[in-house]
Amino acid sequence: MASRAIDTINTGPTFTQADADALNARFAGVDVSVMLRELFAEGSLGRVGVVSSFGTESAVLLHLVAQADPSVPVIFVDTLKMFEETLAYRDELTERFGLVNSSVVQPDPTVLAAKDENGLRWSWDPDGCCEIRKVEPLRRAKQGLDAWISGRKAFQSVTRQNLPRFEIEDGRLKINPLGDWTKADLDAYFAEHDLPRHPLEAQGYLSVGCQPCTSTVKPGEDPRAGRWRGWDKTECGIHTPVGPTETPDEGELPPGYEPAF
Repeated sequence: MASRAIDTINTGPTFTQADADALNARFAGVDVSVMLRELFAEGSLGRVGVVSSFGTESAVLLHLVAQADPSVPVIFVDTLKMFEETLAYRDELTERFGLVNSSVVQPDPTVLAAKDENGLRWSWDPDGCCEIRKVEPLRRAKQGLDAWISGRKAFQSVTRQNLPRFEIEDGRLKINPLGDWTKADLDAYFAEHDLPRHPLEAQGYLSVGCQPCTSTVKPGEDPRAGRWRGWDKTECGIHTPVGPTETPDEGELPPGYEPAF
C-alpha cells in the first residue's frame, strides 16, 4: 500500500529580513504612491492592514492608501482615553477618503477591570497603561495580518531616525512608507490635496495621543515632546516592545510615585 502524503497547511507569507532587504532595494527612490499601488495590485503583502492613530499627520498616509486601494483595512486603536476631536477626525477622514474597511479595536473590559479599575493607571504607570489600552488590543488586531503599514517618520523623534521603508517585526513585514518624509513634505502634501487638519493641531498639539498624556509642544521642541511629558518615555510600545512583566504590580503604586492628577 502506498504511503499517504502528509497534508500541509499554508498559513500565508512569512517574511524574513532578506525579503525586507529586497523590497528596500526594489523601491529605493520610488514614489510612495507608485510603491503602494504596485504592492496592493500584485498582492505580495498577503493580509495587510494600515494602523492609524488619526493624529496630526495621519491624513497623508491614509490619503495615499485610499488612492492606491480604498479597500485595504485601516485599524484604529481606541484606548477609551482619546480626545473627542480625534474620534471626530477619524470619522471625517474615513468618509472623505472612502475607506471602506475601517475598524476599531478597544481594550479588553476584563483586563481594564482588573488592572485599571479607576482609570488612573496613566498617572503612575504610563507604560502599563499603554500596554493594556493600546499594545495588547493592537496585538490582537494584528494576529490575522502578514504585513502592516505604519505612519512613522524619522523626523518625529530621535528614537525614529534611519527608518527603513521595510522591516521585520515578529515575523511580519512592517512598512513605513513615509519614513524619510520631512515636515515640509507633509505640509506640501496637505496643501496639494487640500486635506483636513486635525482640529487640535492649531492649538499647539503637534502629536496627539491619549488625552491625559498629551500636551502642547513649545517652539523648537521635538514634535513628540508633548507626549508623556515629564516621563522617561517616548513611545507607547507599539513600535518599542513593552511587556506587562516590565510594569509594576497592578494593585500597588511603585515606591516614590504619586498619582499626577
